[in-house]
Amino acid sequence: MGDKVTSMRQAVADLVRNGDTLAIEGFTHLICFAAGHEVIRQRKRDLTLCRLTPDVVYDQMVAAGVATKLVFSWLGNPGVGSLNAIRRRIERADPEPIEIEEYSHFGMVCRYMAGAADLPFFPLHSYTGSDLPAANPRIAEVIDPYDGRPVHVVPPLRPDVAIVHAQRADAEGNTQMWGLLGCQREAAFAAARVIVVCEELVDEEVIRSDPNRTIIPGLIVDAVVVEPGACHPSYVQGHYDRDNRFYVEWDAISRDPATLAAWLDEWVYGTEDHAGYLTGLGEERWASLAPGGPAMSAPVDYGRYG
Repeated sequence: MGDKVTSMRQAVADLVRNGDTLAIEGFTHLICFAAGHEVIRQRKRDLTLCRLTPDVVYDQMVAAGVATKLVFSWLGNPGVGSLNAIRRRIERADPEPIEIEEYSHFGMVCRYMAGAADLPFFPLHSYTGSDLPAANPRIAEVIDPYDGRPVHVVPPLRPDVAIVHAQRADAEGNTQMWGLLGCQREAAFAAARVIVVCEELVDEEVIRSDPNRTIIPGLIVDAVVVEPGACHPSYVQGHYDRDNRFYVEWDAISRDPATLAAWLDEWVYGTEDHAGYLTGLGEERWASLAPGGPAMSAPVDYGRYG
């Protein structure tokens, strides 16, 4: 399959196109802010942004004008409050309107699963009694052919591009992650193109030594980007902790459009790449996010093979 390793700049330039449906997944954990920032730097436009929890990374991208639509479940600055740039677009069309399509967390997962399996829809019972079907006409109701009862269904979600972050991958894109997994696997299998961003590039032998940890196989991966620290202010289990201070600070930054624009100028447009962003963050701030530990998992013995 060959070496797929490239830079973030090249991966985004080659694989994210204006008008695409883009999913940057990761559930609290493994959220690739560096990818979102590179999309902003390259001034991509007319994107549909998909995500279970469009938190601060999508607030930044929406503020930068890359998106015309959001497909999501829960939306907010986790543990703090609203996403103010997105809220202005939704509530006041400021500076312009944005289209939204809302589901539950499970509804979004089911959409990715349907996309990954090439199904026409995915049935789920959890919308019974919910007002989401009234708010979103794409949540339909069909009759169960086995018992004749009504059941809600959601359409498949097939992003043009999925970007996922992981602790490690090899040059062919075989990707291993641990900790809170979210739906990175489902999003990757549903997408037409896949960018894997990792903290560490490892040899194939490392991947083969623990094959059950491989969440995404290289055969569906188009590009591998080695970008340590790419998830800040999110966290990567075993590498760095969540920067809670940033999320609190973002609330004040995002409330004022001029302050937010100045932040983007300094921290995204004003940096060449994510390494520049981390340099601006400073060694002391980064060191404060070092995880406690070590906390090693128990080894397993796969026995001899072959």
